[in-house]
This record gives sequence, C-alpha cells and structure tokens, in this order.
Amino acid sequence: MQYYLVATGNQPAAKAISRSFSTQAELAMVRSPEDLQTTLARRIPDVLFADVSWIDRSPARNLDTIRTALRALWAIAPNLEIIVLAEQDNIREAVKSVRAGADNYLTYPVSAEEAAYVLESLRESRMMQTELEYLRSADNGKIRAPLQQAKSPVMQAVFDKVCRVAATDSTVLLHGETGTGKGVLAKLIHARSNRAKGPFMGVHCGAIPETLVESELFGHEKGAFTGASKRKSGRFEVASKGTIFLDEIGTISLSTQVRLLQVLQDKVFQRVGGVSDIPMEARIVAASNVDLEELVRKGEFRADLLFRLNVFPIKVPALRERREDIPLLAETFLQRLRQQQLKKIQGIHPDVLEAFQRYPWPGNIRELENLMERAYILETSHMLSPDNFPQDLFAGGAPLANVSLDLSLPLAEVRNQAKEQAQRRYIEELIAECKGRINLTAERAGITTRQLRKLLSRYGIDKTCYKEHKSGT
Repeated sequence: MQYYLVATGNQPAAKAISRSFSTQAELAMVRSPEDLQTTLARRIPDVLFADVSWIDRSPARNLDTIRTALRALWAIAPNLEIIVLAEQDNIREAVKSVRAGADNYLTYPVSAEEAAYVLESLRESRMMQTELEYLRSADNGKIRAPLQQAKSPVMQAVFDKVCRVAATDSTVLLHGETGTGKGVLAKLIHARSNRAKGPFMGVHCGAIPETLVESELFGHEKGAFTGASKRKSGRFEVASKGTIFLDEIGTISLSTQVRLLQVLQDKVFQRVGGVSDIPMEARIVAASNVDLEELVRKGEFRADLLFRLNVFPIKVPALRERREDIPLLAETFLQRLRQQQLKKIQGIHPDVLEAFQRYPWPGNIRELENLMERAYILETSHMLSPDNFPQDLFAGGAPLANVSLDLSLPLAEVRNQAKEQAQRRYIEELIAECKGRINLTAERAGITTRQLRKLLSRYGIDKTCYKEHKSGT
C-alpha cells in the first residue's frame, strides 16, 4: 500500500490529488505549514505533495533556501519523493524547486489527470533507477576536488603562494601527508603558469623500478641496454616547454639523485647510452610525503639536491588541520558523483557531517573522497545516510558534550564511559599528529610504548593508518 501526504491549504487541489490515487492508496492531510515536519516525524509517506510556500517559508525563497528546506525534509525522511505545488504566476519557484532536488511540480488548479500522470512518471523513474543500479558498471576513476575554493585560512595561504609562484619558472617543492592533494596543486601551478599550453608530465618516482628510473626520466638510445630495441624519449624531454611533476621525490636512489642534480645544475641531459646534450626546458614541481631534511640527516637524500629543489617550498596541511573545508569538499565530491553516476542524491545527513568534523582523517582528502564514493554507491535514498559509512567514523572522537547519557546507569559507570571516550579520542588525535610513530606518541603522552600498544589494541586503533607512506600524493 502506498501512503501519500498532501500539504496545502487549497482544498480543490487536495481533492483532485486524492482522486488520482488507486483504491489501495492511503492519504493524509497536513492542515498548516507549522505541522508539516511534525507530521512527517510521526509517519513517513512515500510521496509528499506540498505547496512550495509551505516547504520554504523564507521571504527570499531562492534556489539556495529551497534546497535547504528540502534537505531538512530529507533529513527526516531520506527516501521521500516530493512534488511541489505552486500558483500559475509562481511557476518559476516550482521550477527552482525541481532544480533544488524536488521530483516534480504541479500548478493550481490541479487536475486528477495531471496528478496521476506525475505519479506514474515517478513510478517509471523508480523502475529505471533500479535497472541502472543493476546494469551500471563501477567507475573507478578518481575525482579531484577543486581545492582552490578552500575557506580555511591555512589553505588560503597555500593558494596565495601557488598564485605567486605559478607565473614564474621557479622550482617548487610540495610537502605534505599522503592524500592531501599535492598532485592537484601541481596541476594548478601548471594551469596558472605561462606554460599552461605545454604538456604536464606526472612521474610517480616510487612506482618506477630502480633499474628503469633513468630511462623513464631521460630516455634511452637504441641498444643502450638489453631490450632497448629503439630510441625512447624520456619524461623530461616530453615535458619540454611544460611542467614535470616529480611525485614522491624522496624515493629515488642516491645514484639517480646525482643524475638529477646534474640536470638541474647544467640544464642539459643525455639519454641513457647517448652522447648528445638535450636542453632541459621543463619546469620542475616536486612533492614528498616524508621529511626530506630528515632523510638528509640520515644520509638517504643529498643536501645539494634538496637545496636545488627547495627553491619555493609549500607545506600542504593535513585535512584535520583545515576542518573548515570538509563540508565544501564533501559537497564537491557529492556533485561530481551525481554527474558521474547519474544518481539523484541531494545531500548529506547532518549526523554524517558532524562525524566528519570529529574524525582525525589519517588518509586526508583521498580518504574522504573514497568514503563518499562508497556511500554514494550503497545509498538508495535522497541523502547520504550514516548507515552507508563505516561505523568507525561515528565510534571514536565524539566530544564529551555530545556523549549520550544513559540515566539508568550509576554515576560511576557514566563517568567511566566518558573517560573511555576521552582517552580514545586523545590517543587517536595524538598518534595522527605524530604520524603513527609509536615512540614519539608515547613520549608526548607521558606513557611507555608498551602501555601505548595496549591502548591501541584496546581501542582497535591501527597505527599504520596514520603513518607517512612512500607512495601516493
């Protein structure tokens, strides 16, 4: 049995809508705008017919206010299908409502035939969506968020540096944790430079076998080594007049570092097995998720090469250091997923956004992107709901003010629960700040490493999620 809810003060319209239902349908009426959300909270209908002025009661009533009002309804009833009702001379607001996410609209005076047609269209749309969910193949392409829209002061400072250096030919060194968007910044630097019409050549240094690094970077001549059946141009040659992005530069060997240093100093290079000088005309942007100065102290990275690369350093902050940007990034990923997967999901549940603000994000923006994509695939309602996100997202890091209190428990038990939550959050955020390093985390916490390992095991915290890796951006 279908259950419909009609919210309008126009009685002829309500009667016309009721006549469009099948005999097995159930109908309920809302008598005033104030009662709409209260009625929804008591029992959730399959379809809501509602006057647009009852949904959005703000004076402005523009696209943004209508979208906000619809999301408030979907926060109560994520699967609710909404058909707005509007006067003939107010049809623009009806169209805005559909653009904001409503399923369809009707204008007064409403006829039973029109209402029945809209309901049949909704039924066909649901069937088509079900078929798409079965037939659609998974698209694993990655979407990069437009980081330049960031609101946090720390990222605004980063973009100020990007804008200043982009117009020059200076070498840039990006440093930040895995998943913070260093690759996106490198592309942004290229796009804003006078080399934008030239090629952008990305090289993941850690993904190239050591025996092939020099051939990949500088090319080789025919017969230079076994298997070199023809001449091959290297990445530096292909990137001429453009930009070459050396990702995870800290992974290259000392012998390759010597060769790269020579290229940066002399501005020429030779293919492997060749003798002719080739001008080095590419602009270099390098990136690392490890501390290169620390590698220099360990003897694993040449100090003179670091000096050459570190002409214009940019520190890319972790996502937990720029929480103001999380809602914007999440909304951006949602918009891109809508375009990519042709699925009508209009918003993110407030509980999910609240959990986003508490979570330490060891995987940074890439982790947020992956969680959004997974939830989007699983979601069947109008909003990304908590059920489709990992429960770890909600289990840890809740502020004490938000801890739900069980008044049936004695005070001592409630105190113990609060202590456990605070302790877990402290350990999670501290080990994230220490990038998974056990010794440093234990030292800062004032406990032994053995005690720390027990706590990690007790709370199910995986230190490897917080470590800096030697691959990825």
